[in-house]
Order: sequence, then C-alpha cells, then structure tokens
Amino acid sequence: MEKRILQLRNGLLLQHPYILLFVLILSFVAMDPFKLSPIAGRDFRPLKNDIAPFKQVMQSWPWDDKSRLGQGNLMFKNEIFGPESLEFDASGRGPYAGLADGRIVRWRGKDEGWETFALVSPKWSEKLCAQGVNSTTKKQWKVEEECGRPLGLRFDAKSGNLYIADAYFGLMVVGAEGGLATPLATHVDGEPILFANDLDIHENGSIFFTDSSMRYNRADHFFILLEGEATGRLLRYDPSSKTTHVVVEGLAFPNGVQLSKDQSFLLYTETTNCRMMKYLLKGPKTGTTEVMVNLPGFPDNVRMSERGDYWVAIDCCRTAVQEVLIHNPWMRSLYFRLPIPLRYLAKSAGTKMYTMVARLNDDGEILDVLDDRKGEVMKLVSEVRERDGILWIGTVAHNQIATVPYSF
Repeated sequence: MEKRILQLRNGLLLQHPYILLFVLILSFVAMDPFKLSPIAGRDFRPLKNDIAPFKQVMQSWPWDDKSRLGQGNLMFKNEIFGPESLEFDASGRGPYAGLADGRIVRWRGKDEGWETFALVSPKWSEKLCAQGVNSTTKKQWKVEEECGRPLGLRFDAKSGNLYIADAYFGLMVVGAEGGLATPLATHVDGEPILFANDLDIHENGSIFFTDSSMRYNRADHFFILLEGEATGRLLRYDPSSKTTHVVVEGLAFPNGVQLSKDQSFLLYTETTNCRMMKYLLKGPKTGTTEVMVNLPGFPDNVRMSERGDYWVAIDCCRTAVQEVLIHNPWMRSLYFRLPIPLRYLAKSAGTKMYTMVARLNDDGEILDVLDDRKGEVMKLVSEVRERDGILWIGTVAHNQIATVPYSF
C-alpha cells in the first residue's frame, strides 16, 4: 500500500512540474543551506501565542486623530544614547537615564550638561564601551555583556538608593551618590537571570522585576518575538533574606512593571502578546493574574501618571499578516528561513513602526492616547515619565529624549 502511494505521489509531481518546482524551493528554504536567513544557525522553535483577535482590538481602540505625540520636542539629540528608562530623585534632580553604553547618567542643567552618575560593570572603560551614536546599533551588542545595559530605573524614596534592572547583570543597586552598582540578584532557583528588564519597589521593600526570557538575552531579543517563546518570569527580590523568588512564569516577553497606588496589584506588560497584565497582591484573588488591557501594538514600560493612573509606551502596530503568522508557527518557521533580511520581511508583513502612548485607569479603561503616526519625533518608544505637566519619553533605540507638554 505504501509503495502504491509513493508511486502516485511521484507520478503527480512528474505530471505537474510546477508542483515539483514548488516542493524543491520549499525544501531549499527549509534547509537554508547557505545560512542566509534571519534565523540561520538558530534552534528556532516558533510557538502559537495567546493574543487577542486583531480586528477586535484595532476596531475598538480610541486612535489619536491629531497625532499629538508628533508635536513633541526632541531634546539632547546625539548627546544621550538609547535612554530606555528615565527617573528623577527625591530632590527633583534629573532626569537620570540608563544608556546603551552601560552608563547611568544625570542631567545637571544647561551649564554642566550630562554627567556619569553610575556604572553597572566593573569592566567598563571608555575605550571598550563608549561608542557614541553607534551605541544604539548592533556594534554595541558585541560588548554589552561586558559593559552592561541598564534598562529599568527606580529610586527608593526612603533610602535614596537607585535600583537598576540591567539586562546582563540582573537586579542591582547604587547609593544616592552614585558610583559602581552592586548586584543583588543574578540567579533564581539555580537558573541565571538572563534578561532583567524593568522593576518597581513595594512599600515593604520587596522589589518586583521581570526576566524577559530564559532562552535569549537582550542582544537576541528579536528571537523572543519571532519565536513567540514564553519562558519569561516575574520575579521578587526579598531584601531581608536576600533571596529571589519566581512570582509568575511562562510569560511571553514580560517587560514593564508598575505597582498600583494602593499597592493592591502590580501591572506588567507582555510585549509579544500585546497586552498589560494585572497581578493581584490583596483581596480574595491574591496571587492570581488577569488581563488588564489588550493593546494595538507591542508595549514596553509602564509608569504611574501624576494622577495615579498609568502611562504605557507602545511600539505600534500589529498587522493582519502578523496575526496569521502568530497563529501558525509552521508559517513562521518557513517565513523567517527566507534568505531575506529581517527588516524587509517585517515590511512585507505590513509592519510600519511608530510611537504611541496610552493612559489607563485601574480598570484598564483607556483615558487618553497620543501617537506619532508619521514617526516625526520617535519611531520607537520605551517609557513615558510624567513630571510637572511634561511627558518625558525615553527610547531604547534612538539617541535622544522627547518631551511633550501635557495637561489633564
């Protein structure tokens, strides 16, 4: 019987040469013999993601028709490199920013400019790490493991210490006077923290932070998205016992972290799944998670506004083609084996990156949306930090900060 099926199949291929050609091309692509694809040499394991339906999210989203974010001001262009997270200390000094070259810097005003406040790596040197405007390019990725890549920043109002989520050195802390940061958490349950991303500090001193993947580090973060892998974790560091615990695991690129004003819940974004999640810390459902809001794009950090609600930074937007790829891992396996650079594959999937920020309340209701539809100010956004009626906007990918006046 098997022999008969084989004969029929071979006969069909010979009678229809276009089918034979298609099979040969498909086989060639699948083998990627010349290692020309974006995933060449990778143990690529695409998975189906738990993501809200494309039409449902896009049709209900309150878009910004005025593109107000595009009216913002660019500041410190080519003076500051990949400022992912922005902070101000208890004395109002700042902003502080973690840079792509491994430094944490502080703005001292027009006369003094930017100064190096802290370092995360004892191996840091200007010769090795400081590559100027090239710090936000792939050139820096080769030295990030030695130089560090500080991402999330938070000041502890009680101690004045600055806590840092560094992509390579884990959870760290530096005193109010700056200097070389001290590692607090590099492993949990014997496993390395491979990609510490963001953090927030509970009133009891515990520090919640994200580890975005147990498979890929920051330099390979694109593969977290391409695979849809879900090995990320929400972690908690206990300063009294100096131990780290897993709070939630199996997350798809967990990213930004923010405690609620009353500390009854914690928000964290899942970049791959385009959503913000709520982890309950009080009440009958303590220890459970629920979807706070589904988003039209890929969220990064989330920060509290001056009114006690939340700003989330979103790289926009999802596309219908992406949804097909997300729900069909086998298609992704073939698509990303095409011998075509990743940027062109992204464009062919309809991707047109631009910046969006959204303000939400405790119930996940959208209160306001600002976007930069033409990418005039920023094409990628990492964080929104509101202070004294100004939105300070950081970006992991560009050498600048944007500011936008904002009134409630």
